[in-house]
Order: sequence, then structure tokens, then C-alpha cells
Amino acid sequence: MSFSSTFGSGSRPGAPPLEVHLTRNGIRESLHRVHAVVCDQRGRVLMRAGDPQQLSFIRSALKPFQAQVFVSSGAADQGGHDDRALAIACASHAGEAGQAREAFKILWKADLESEQLQCPTPRGKASPLEHNCSGKHAAFLATCRRMHWPLESYLQPDHPLQQQVLKRVGELLGMPGAELVVARDDCGAPTLQLQLSQMAMLFAHLGASEQADLERLSRAMLSHPDLVAGPGRFDTEVMALGHGQVLSKGGAEGIQCLSRVGEGLGLAIKVEDGASRAKHAVALHLLRQLEWLTPFTLEELGQRFLHPNEGVKLEVSGELRFDNGR
Repeated sequence: MSFSSTFGSGSRPGAPPLEVHLTRNGIRESLHRVHAVVCDQRGRVLMRAGDPQQLSFIRSALKPFQAQVFVSSGAADQGGHDDRALAIACASHAGEAGQAREAFKILWKADLESEQLQCPTPRGKASPLEHNCSGKHAAFLATCRRMHWPLESYLQPDHPLQQQVLKRVGELLGMPGAELVVARDDCGAPTLQLQLSQMAMLFAHLGASEQADLERLSRAMLSHPDLVAGPGRFDTEVMALGHGQVLSKGGAEGIQCLSRVGEGLGLAIKVEDGASRAKHAVALHLLRQLEWLTPFTLEELGQRFLHPNEGVKLEVSGELRFDNGR
């Protein structure tokens, strides 16, 4: 799908939110309202459904941009880390042994211990390495070791590491990082409140392959989708079945962000009630409308994510509309 350069930005009439209906034996049982927007690297709103200025926390969809400092600082190269390490640094993984091992390797190469991770130990697990954010935290610590920054306070918003994250995100968005609204994520790390269009803009940069640090991270995620989430999980399946065409990273409370690789386009989705099932259904619906994946791939993904139980189906109504004022 091609886009004209005449599309503007901002909120315009005539683009209602999408709706996701859960039906049981053909009878509607639940309804979710969803906002979505497509932006380019300049932040121009090209297509939308609902409000592109909808504010929400980006949650774990921020991870590739938090991992950028791991690369730009030289910490990744100093440790001789490969694409698997970069992928786990961007991951919301399942805590499987192979995923925890990759996070441990980041620590080991920087002469760090798993006890220094400040992400929680999941209930019923033995180590913080099994937390789904352990790769991000390991990369944080390795970066601090490389830059001789304090280790104990690495999650504090005023820590040099977190200030670097803000600076780099701000540069991508064309605004001072100090103006970004920061809050504590569930793993203890800072996350950001952004407009949906700003999330889409970040992912337009991530998939554009124009900045070396981001290109390395996107390539790592696409090369090792099994580490980014896990078998059967949405981000992993989209990237694995998409054969490098689409980059996918979700966040809690109904956040889903995607990039069309090599085209400088980002798609951001927010479900008003935070339901994961709704964001996955909308993502597939919009990937079909945008023609970012083949019908065969979308059919296979639909079988996995649109039919949660026997007799139960997720159906999406509405579509993205060009933001041309009509």
C-alpha cells in the first residue's frame, strides 16, 4: 500500500475507533474499543482509526529503544555480544531456560551476578533471570558497567542510564527528552507516557534501517523472534511467519506496535480496556488492510489468535482511514 505525501497530522473527524467483538456460538458476548495509527519517521499521521493523540504508557514496546543505549555505549561490542543478546535485551520473554541463559550471558560477560538484577523473581520461579524483562535489565547493568555508572541505582529516573534513554527517545521524536512523562513499569524500570502517534513514529524509525543502532536491534529481533517472546506468542509468531517483513513488539494494557521493515512506517495500537486478545485481533486485521503480510500468513496467524476456544471467535469491525481531512 502506497501513501501520498499530502497526508497531514492531528485529529480529524470521520475515523471512529475499531471494535473487536467476541462471539460465542455466533452471539456477541464482549466488546472492545481500539485506537490505531500509522505514522512515518517524521511523525506524520498517514492513516488512523480513533484518536492518534490518545495518551498511554508504551510499556514493554519501549524495550528496543531502551536497548539502544546498550549498543550505542559500546557495551554490546565490548562484551562480544551477538544478535541473540540484542534480541533478549528487547524481549518480553517467557522465562524459558534458553531465554534466561541468554540474559545470564550478558551479565557473565560483564562480570555481573544475577542477584544484581532488580526485576522481580516471578512467583514459583527461582531467579530474576526468569522474569520476562531480565534481558532488558541485564543489558542495563552491562551498560552501566561499561560506562562506570552506579549499579545499585540503575532503575532510578535520574540515573545517567535512564537519562540517556530519555535523550535518545526524545531525539527520535524531535523533542527534549526532559519533557517526556515517566512512570514506573511493573518490572521497576521507567516507562513513558506517549501519544499513540509518537509510538508509531518510534517504530517507523525502528523498521527503517537508517540508524545503525536501531538497525542492529531490529535485525536481531527478526533473526531471533523465539527470544523476543516465545513459541506460540504473538510477537514471535508474527515475525517468524512474516519472514522479515514485519517487526512486532507488544506491551501491557493493550499496546501493540509494529513496523513495516525497510519502509519507514510504524503502526501503533491501543485497546481502551487493555485486553491482549483485542490488540492481537486488531493487529491482524490491520496487517491485512495494509497488505504488510500475505493472505496465507495472515490466515495461519488468524487460526492461532482469532479463535481462543472452540465456538469462540474474535471479529474486528472498522478500518484505518487516510488522514486527508475527508
